[in-house]
This record gives sequence, C-alpha cells and structure tokens, in this order.
Amino acid sequence: MQQRTAADYDQVRPTRRGTAIEWRTVLLIAGCHATWLAAGLLYTVTAPGSVLLLALTIVLHSSLQHEAIHGHPTRRAGWNEALLFLPLGMLVPYRRYRDLHLRHHADSRLTDPYDDPESYYLALCDYRRLPRAVRVLLSWNNRLLVRMTLGPSIAAVGFWLAECRHRGGDATRRRRAWHLHALGLLGVAAIVHFGFGMPAYAYLGAAYLALSLLALRSFCEHRWAAAPDGRTVIVERSLLAPLFLNNNLHLVHHKHPGLPWYVLPAAYRTRRAHWQAVNGGYVFPNYAAVIRAFALRRKEPVAHPECRRG
Repeated sequence: MQQRTAADYDQVRPTRRGTAIEWRTVLLIAGCHATWLAAGLLYTVTAPGSVLLLALTIVLHSSLQHEAIHGHPTRRAGWNEALLFLPLGMLVPYRRYRDLHLRHHADSRLTDPYDDPESYYLALCDYRRLPRAVRVLLSWNNRLLVRMTLGPSIAAVGFWLAECRHRGGDATRRRRAWHLHALGLLGVAAIVHFGFGMPAYAYLGAAYLALSLLALRSFCEHRWAAAPDGRTVIVERSLLAPLFLNNNLHLVHHKHPGLPWYVLPAAYRTRRAHWQAVNGGYVFPNYAAVIRAFALRRKEPVAHPECRRG
C-alpha cells in the first residue's frame, strides 16, 4: 500500500464549505467536558486529586480550542466556538486567542516581536528601554524551570497589558470578545462554586498548573532562524502528546494547519527524514530532553537577534 503524505491528507480533507463532521473530535470534546465535571465533583473526596485532574482537563480543553480555531471538528466556525465556548482556563478570551493565533501562523513572520503575537522575543530597542530588573526577569523566564513556575504569571500580566495598550480599528471586535469571555467566566464560576463546592483559590490553582504544563509545550516551539521553516520545532514523542493533541509535532502543524490532530503522527512518520531536513534538525526526541537541556540554562536571549527597529 502506498504511504500517504501530509499533502495527500490535505487533499482528502473536506473543505470548509462541506458538511463533514469529525466525530472523533466531537466525542473527545464531550469526554473533556464530562471529565472536567467529574474532576470538580471529586473535590469533596480528594482535593489534590481533583485539582490535578482539573489541570489535565484544562490542558486538553486548550488543545481542543486550538483545533477549533483551525476548523475542527466542523466546517462552521460558529459551531466550533459553541462547542468549546466555556473558558475553563480562564485567562484568554476564545476570540482573542483565535485572532492572535491565526496571525501567528504567518510563518514568514514567526518570532518577529511586532508581527508574531506569540513571540517571546523583544526588539533590541524595546529591550533596552526596560528597567534592569525586568530585563533580568525576562532573561530568567527563558529557562524552562522559571517558565513553568513564574512564567504563567509573567504571560498573564504581559497579555493583559498588551490588551489594555492595544489601539486599532478592531476595538469593537475586541470588546465583544471580552464581553463573551466575561459571560463564560460567570458560567464557570457558578459551576465551580455551586456545583463543585470548590473555593476559588483551588480552581485558580488548577488553571495555573494547566498553564505550567502548556508552558512546557510552548517553551521550545519556536526559535529564530534565517529560514522560516527552521523556526519551528519537532518533539517526536511524549506521554503528554495526547493532552497536546500531537501539537508537539509542531512543524507539521505549521506546514499543514488544516490537518486534524489524529492525522499528524502519520503525516510525520511517513516523511520523518523530510521534516527533520526542512527545519534544519530542530528536533527533540521527547520533552525530557528539553528539560535536561534548558531547565536551568537560558534557551536564547530575550532581544531578537535580527529585529532592532524602533
């Protein structure tokens, strides 16, 4: 039997105008929400177990939101949003995540501090304007151990400051995203308080732990390289891959963002040597290798190696 490539999967995948539904993803969404409810109800039995299971479920929910942004499990953006509307992770409005993440997928601008909303780099001119204490903090944040502990707080403050400073023609769109997010937060808060009987600090702890696990995935996703394809990582295998919905194979996702999560491993395996050549060998066998390499060692500088403009 002839092996399929990622391009073949793109060709057979239904178009956005079609009516096909990816039932595997629909069932996973239902299971994710059911597990979230079960984890919350478990709080009165075992608080630590409940918080841990909630965190894992929030990680999966975030990965499913990422799938929805890329047109899964249906071809209708409104249905996908409705299926994953509740902000279980609390921090980022779904519609802001969607708008920012789709901008991030302009691969030619990856890591650019101005054009890539998910870049951890700063332009040299902006970096030099920062107080010394902030520069030191951001430098330490490029160590994995710090990214997973203080990093979620740093990311939250940075995101909220960016939202407050944002000026542009999409103000109405942004306000609507935040209003919908507020409604979703009210729903989550009501379920947590009245349904789970869980104090706010416990649920916030679960959300923070989820952000820490997501920081492990995102820590090495991109780096500066002259060739755009060399900027995106491949982490070949991981026990966390099911929670990340195989987004550890990040280069394959960036080159074929329409592929559903359950196709990515086969798309990688069939052309493994090709993908590793494409990104210049920016490959880790697993996340344990990432931890060994960068737990306490700075992965890269905060100032972008090429971007210096004001």
